[in-house]
Amino acid sequence: MTTMAQETRARETQAIRRAQGTREAREAQEAQESQEARAAEAAREVQNARESPGAGGSEIRRHELAAFLRSRRERITPEQVGLPRGARRRTPGLRREEVAHLSAVGVTWYTWLEQSRDIQVSVQVLDALARTLLLDPSERAHLFQLAAATDPTPASSCTGVTDAVREVLDQLDPLPACVQNSRYDILAYNRTYAHLLCDLDAIPPEDRNCMVLVHTHPQWRESIVHLDETMRLMAAKLRASMAGHLTEPAWKMLVKRLQSESPEFRENWERYEVIATRSKTKQFRNPHVGLLDLTHTDLWLSPELGARLVTYAPADEATRERLEKLYAFAQAPSAETAETAETVETAGSAGSGVRR
Repeated sequence: MTTMAQETRARETQAIRRAQGTREAREAQEAQESQEARAAEAAREVQNARESPGAGGSEIRRHELAAFLRSRRERITPEQVGLPRGARRRTPGLRREEVAHLSAVGVTWYTWLEQSRDIQVSVQVLDALARTLLLDPSERAHLFQLAAATDPTPASSCTGVTDAVREVLDQLDPLPACVQNSRYDILAYNRTYAHLLCDLDAIPPEDRNCMVLVHTHPQWRESIVHLDETMRLMAAKLRASMAGHLTEPAWKMLVKRLQSESPEFRENWERYEVIATRSKTKQFRNPHVGLLDLTHTDLWLSPELGARLVTYAPADEATRERLEKLYAFAQAPSAETAETAETVETAGSAGSGVRR
């Protein structure tokens, strides 16, 4: 009797497993067919918009934009953006409401965007969507082009930085130097500056902004000896610089981002302090060579107070020697970086007495 009961339970278990396997396979097939149907429908919508006699350029762009957003949304897994997958997810990639939530926009509004509705899209929203959908620089540029908008973030290279200016930057090594605009975007830099406060090459181009880094990047903040004073001065400088750019989206986006990500910036921004740019001696605590005393100087590249060459000259002989060691570290091949860093850091620590 016991044997027959066990056999019966075994057969029932096998039947349940076959049913589950069949159901999972059917659900997977339905999800695939649904994805293909949506892709085909999107392609038909775009083609119809292109072939419509009355279709204008804006209508075609809206359909292209909708199809592009759907394709980018469906390729991203929930795990990539820190969301749980769930047991019964059939939608490939992210759901519309998930994209809307992560981008801080309304679900209805985002749905209309994917439906090619004729709605206005701000550069702030496009920036948020680009971040949520993990767009690379080419895809980001395509998104803004389809929306007929200008991307306010700095590109990986700036057309305003000429080859001659880049040559000057290289010749200034081992003195740290970079080119910044009035919004404190870092547009170009030499090898020493790349390792002055953090590994700048590892920072995405859109985040290479001194205001963003001093308020949000842990290593950059740790490298500044007088951090609280620096943040207060920089907020005052930004307010002074912003007077001529109050209506520009890029500036408003920068302030909004800083207010949302940094309580220190919010507090300093509400002080309404204004300070003009000026040269001064700054102290940095570099992880590779120790304490650096540097004199900061701005060299303006045009009659207007826009792009400027920012240089840091050593304030003493010890700093000069440590800058040379930092430049040697910056030039080291990647295979030798760890060994070089250890040697350079030991030499710098012996002379600086800085605690790490």
